[in-house]
Amino acid sequence: MALWADRMRAIAGGSRPADEPRAISDFAIETHALTKRFGDFTAVDGIDFAVARGEIFGFLGPNGSGKTTTIRMLTGTIMPTDGTADVLGYDVRRDPEAIRRRIGYMSQKFALFEDLTVDENLRFYAGVYDVEPERFAERRRYVLEMADLVGREHELTANLSVGWKQRLALGAATIHEPELLFLDEPTSGVDPVARRHFWDLLYDLAEQGVTLFVTTHYMDEATHCHRLAFIYAGRLIAEGTPFEIRTQVMTQQIFEVRPDGADVDALLEALERDPDIVEAYLSGATLHAVAAEDDARALERRMADAGFATARAVGIEPTIEDVFVHLVTREKEAAGD
Repeated sequence: MALWADRMRAIAGGSRPADEPRAISDFAIETHALTKRFGDFTAVDGIDFAVARGEIFGFLGPNGSGKTTTIRMLTGTIMPTDGTADVLGYDVRRDPEAIRRRIGYMSQKFALFEDLTVDENLRFYAGVYDVEPERFAERRRYVLEMADLVGREHELTANLSVGWKQRLALGAATIHEPELLFLDEPTSGVDPVARRHFWDLLYDLAEQGVTLFVTTHYMDEATHCHRLAFIYAGRLIAEGTPFEIRTQVMTQQIFEVRPDGADVDALLEALERDPDIVEAYLSGATLHAVAAEDDARALERRMADAGFATARAVGIEPTIEDVFVHLVTREKEAAGD
């Protein structure tokens, strides 16, 4: 326990020296050519973006794309190889301790002590962040009400469901009232109902002025963000509001293709061979096809000619998942993969 406490105090900034003056900015995060290399491997490759204060910013990308490495640089855990990053007006190279005192961090691992009670976990994190006893009483009451854990203060954390642990972890990460909260795939493994409740809590935090930097694998969650950035192989490949991402990146027609009894794998292969189909991929129980034309009846006729007379196509608006698949496919093709 002592070793873990020492580590967390180091992350939180230690003994809290006096702050140096910081620049006033409308942005909670600003990066320029931010780069991180590990030997010959470039994990983050010269990325530029800015996150407004009070914004919910979604940072999306497949595993190994550089999301977590970017967060580690922004939280001052590791130093950039090149480029710059300002977080809450502080330079990540010069003032990592000042940054750490003002941010919260929550990961999919829920960094809680399973053998401690709910209350003991909150007291531990309050101690890590040097929350004054008088202030802790108020913050404890707020967290318990926010997480709907009133009456469960003395329950072992190990006995909580994943959804309850998620709420407690969010409470622990915000016990010191951070200005900026990093959430690294916080809803991984959480059921849909708990995820919706969790996002309600995030909206409440944003309304209070907290800036939220969120990574997620769930594309439906991306629509809850004010703005998005897509990262692939360490490089930013798209940025904008969910509306901008859907309408500006996806300029071709997307069809939802319902097999209606046809063999799904065989139909997918037929679509991939069709010269008028740019991309085709599974999407739940149906297929999505990005086409060079906007005629659903013509597509159905071609599928019938290929032996899939029961298949039906209907034009749809692109989703964030469609954009994600399109961008990754485009990048792989450009790289020759």
